[in-house]
Amino acid sequence: MLLGYVAVIAAGLAALVWSADRFVDGASAIAQRAGLTPMLIGLTVVSVGTSAPEILISITAAVTGSGTLAVGNALGSNIANIGLVLGVTLLITPLAMRRGTTFIDLPLLIASALFTAWLIWDLELSRGDSFFLLCALSFFFLRIAQHVKDPSIDALTPSIPKLSATQAWLSFSGGLILLIASSRVLVWSATQIAVALGVSELIIGLTIVAVGTSLPELAASVMSAIKGHADMAIGAVVGSNMFNILLVLAIPGLWGNLILDPEVLSRDLATVFLTTLLLALAALWGWNREKGSGELRRGTGFALLLCYAGYYFWLLDSP
Repeated sequence: MLLGYVAVIAAGLAALVWSADRFVDGASAIAQRAGLTPMLIGLTVVSVGTSAPEILISITAAVTGSGTLAVGNALGSNIANIGLVLGVTLLITPLAMRRGTTFIDLPLLIASALFTAWLIWDLELSRGDSFFLLCALSFFFLRIAQHVKDPSIDALTPSIPKLSATQAWLSFSGGLILLIASSRVLVWSATQIAVALGVSELIIGLTIVAVGTSLPELAASVMSAIKGHADMAIGAVVGSNMFNILLVLAIPGLWGNLILDPEVLSRDLATVFLTTLLLALAALWGWNREKGSGELRRGTGFALLLCYAGYYFWLLDSP
């Protein structure tokens, strides 16, 4: 029976990743037909689309009373994005860092983690906390608006598929329907595994679900690095993590006050903060004032992967 649930999770994750791509392709094509520029589409539709699996799983988990799974997915995805995604990417090739990413985006991500810790210090995610997290997300959109004025972003804009109006709407609606269905199946099977193994939904969200929903970022970052678009790889992770902590984490609180385990603050959110801080310090260490750019090297990737492995050992020691 347990193997059956694992197979369902694998199928659900595959459907989730595939449907997210179809959803983003359709939404991008529709937005282009509506007159949005490719750059603006890349910074809005595509950025939100990469977090679509986490968002749909969070909504589904909250609706079905599995809010702690949604919290685990949000925090676990952030840890996986930095420790696993960037760690693996950096082992393949060093990544160049832009000034804005080093001195604005990463500090904003650190500030978001600290702000979240302040909100849930009482180990409760309330509707008020969720409201403040969503308000903080608006500041990130202001940062996106600054990107629109930067002509150097044009080279980093992902390509938009050429679809007819009918194809675009079919891709958008079909992707959305499959996203909803696959997320529902994934949450159900993850909950069943938690019951069968006698572990909490939080742990399942932090591990199986979080790694699965981080697969799109891993694929996008590795391919971007190989193609020489290093800042797109960093930007995908930073953008996804910002949406995870300010949007995905906020969703379960909108359905009512959610009591959190102490480990959420002392272990999981602390790891989100420490891994983000390590990434920011490495970016500052590699900054070259004369060139006006920086570089993250393979040593940083190795350190991030070690942190990620250490976090998993920490989880295994947890009750």
